[in-house]
Amino acid sequence: MTSGSAEDHLPHPVPEVGCSDRRIEAHLRTLRDCNQRGGRLLSLVDLLGAGTVDLPVAGYLAAMMRRGSSLIVGAQPGGAGKTAVMVALLNLIPDDVVLRPIEGPLTLREGLADTVFGQTCYLAHEIGKGWYYAYLWDEQARAFFRLAGRGHLIASNLHADTLEEAQAQLCDGNGVAPDDLRAVVLKVFLRVSRGADLRPQRRVNTVYESDGEQDRLVWQLAEKGRFARMADSRWVSGGDELAARAFLERRLERHEHTIEEVRLAAVQEWMYHGAA
Repeated sequence: MTSGSAEDHLPHPVPEVGCSDRRIEAHLRTLRDCNQRGGRLLSLVDLLGAGTVDLPVAGYLAAMMRRGSSLIVGAQPGGAGKTAVMVALLNLIPDDVVLRPIEGPLTLREGLADTVFGQTCYLAHEIGKGWYYAYLWDEQARAFFRLAGRGHLIASNLHADTLEEAQAQLCDGNGVAPDDLRAVVLKVFLRVSRGADLRPQRRVNTVYESDGEQDRLVWQLAEKGRFARMADSRWVSGGDELAARAFLERRLERHEHTIEEVRLAAVQEWMYHGAA
């Protein structure tokens, strides 16, 4: 990883949001549609405050989403926070990337026929059985991950605590091609435990990053609730992570934590993104 101060890598401010206003509202509307349990959707700044992540992990995740990265979030139990984490991270994708929910087979066919890459992130609310909106299983799950294999951005969550469980569920259980799963760059798994007050504590447990050939463990929840860096990123630099951390610190300093506030700030401050 390259080094440098946060100031050396700050993104240049965008003077006018302009037509991004409509994109912001459409983006937020799609994220709100993911909210099945009610209540306020959480931002990455909220997750920092809740201890789900610490600042270095949050900076890494924000930098990865800023560049445009496919994403899956996993945890076995319901209510573990999979959707909350997925939404918080998707809120930081580049402004020119459109979220498109998988409404059915037609969306998948159109996506697989699309030869413009990096401008649409195809969203499945969950990899799971059932006739729920944007839930995918079996043939549709295979087609969904085939989108990633062909170079499109995708995002979803599933009931799996580990990378191995995700591979078993997707590749063995649904016939997803291993190469298509490895095309998903960012894989985040959560852990739920009980605190001293017996209230559930939801935390990121492991973060994997794929280079297309293999998934490498980058972050792991270690002893005493601390996060351990296991490997450098192959997609974002140390400077990228410092810039993302500085962005999040500014939100904390300004008490900007809602998904609306964080999205507007991301659009105004982050000018560029890289291809996934």
